[in-house]
Amino acid sequence: MPEYKQFPLADTAEGLTEAEIIDWKVKPGDEVTVNQIVVEIETAKAAVELPIPWAGVVTELLVEPGQTVEVGTPILTVDVDPNGTASPSSSDNGAEPAQAESGGDASGGEDEQEMKPLVGYGSKSSAPARRRPRKQAAAAARTPAPEPVQTVQVVKPRAAADDLVGSVAGPAASPTPAAASAYVPLAKPPVRKLAKELGIDLRTMPGATEGEVITREDVLRVAEGATTQPTASTMQATPTAATSASAARPAVDPSTRERRVPVRGVRKATAQAMVTSAFTVPHVTEFLTVDVTPMMELREKLKGRPEFADVKLTPLAFAAKAVCLAVKRTPDINSVWDEDAGEIVYKDYVHLGIAAATPRGLVVPKVRDADSMSLAELSRAIGELTATAREGKTPPQDMLNGTFTITNVGVFGVDGGTPIINPGESAILALGAVRDMPWVVDGELAVRKVMQLSLSFDHRVIDGQQGSQFLADVGALLADPAVAITY
Repeated sequence: MPEYKQFPLADTAEGLTEAEIIDWKVKPGDEVTVNQIVVEIETAKAAVELPIPWAGVVTELLVEPGQTVEVGTPILTVDVDPNGTASPSSSDNGAEPAQAESGGDASGGEDEQEMKPLVGYGSKSSAPARRRPRKQAAAAARTPAPEPVQTVQVVKPRAAADDLVGSVAGPAASPTPAAASAYVPLAKPPVRKLAKELGIDLRTMPGATEGEVITREDVLRVAEGATTQPTASTMQATPTAATSASAARPAVDPSTRERRVPVRGVRKATAQAMVTSAFTVPHVTEFLTVDVTPMMELREKLKGRPEFADVKLTPLAFAAKAVCLAVKRTPDINSVWDEDAGEIVYKDYVHLGIAAATPRGLVVPKVRDADSMSLAELSRAIGELTATAREGKTPPQDMLNGTFTITNVGVFGVDGGTPIINPGESAILALGAVRDMPWVVDGELAVRKVMQLSLSFDHRVIDGQQGSQFLADVGALLADPAVAITY
């Protein structure tokens, strides 16, 4: 007899409450093995792939891509005994698979004890699951319905709306209005996104209620028909030159020229963090323009050294090293205000945050113990960290517990700004673009490589003296890297 288990959304990071389903790696009818990746989710910190803790056959995907669900919500159903090899004790007494999973079957309880350390383990929700239509009869044959105790709403393959089954235990019944409105048409995530942008409800598409798969061409065809139909006034108007011109220009609904994107994931977390920081921390921003010609010359020299052969040496790496050195002279920069305890917490280590622009939004992964690294090690760590962030693969733990952040706005051709401090820190440094500019050297005008530094700091923790001293130290190290031997 089949034995069904529901896979709940796991807590992949401390404090995670919800996540968005990005992409399913499996479909109904697929066989899965223990620890196989089945779904990719996006949390407020990073994209994460989740493995399944059981082997079996996927019977249902309970959540569509693009939906945001709370931790603990069932998202997938698996038949862990598709061949009907369960112990007689669990089948002879007529027990439902759900009862065995919750502890009615001794062998099932033992299996779950063994699976607890795996990602994705969690308690089963008591809420009934809504089945989606099956695309292949073979898949449906491999996923027989559970014993008639639990009420589960299902949709037959290629069935009309009036063929919905209200309960596997009872006779077929006509769907309620609520059930009809909850019906989810079949379409791939890109097609759903296109329909949403064009303001088209997939449930109104031809063939949607018959289980037909809606394609991109179907959506575009409906959108084109909606925007090219002539209005009644146009058809009745006299064909003068003025009316001909207006008829050639179809009426456009203003709502179709706007896009609404739900605020979630990284964007939601960033917005909340920035609002909290901006309105709870007294920000002060100072600016310093620096001649970094010596730094750029040293950069060219170091490229020829063996230890930098496989390193992309950037101004950001030099600034990171300068920050780690300058912190030793001004430890207030690397501290944080603890409002609840009424204390200032000084950190004797530097977990350096590097702000990275990614397709998912702004993320700030951390270089752990950056103050203990050489320039070459820092360069490699920053390169690996930013590359992983842009791929959306940053582990959640790499996003936590930063002590200072650098944001490089210079890569966008910007000279400076007033960066907002990340929560849990007391300062952030923005690097401007390195430009060729006129500069006075030894009383004479020359063209030099010039960069602007912008430092924002928490005035509860850092006074103007400490902030200015730190910024001056960073500037001095970039203007003349040889100064580093004096620190």
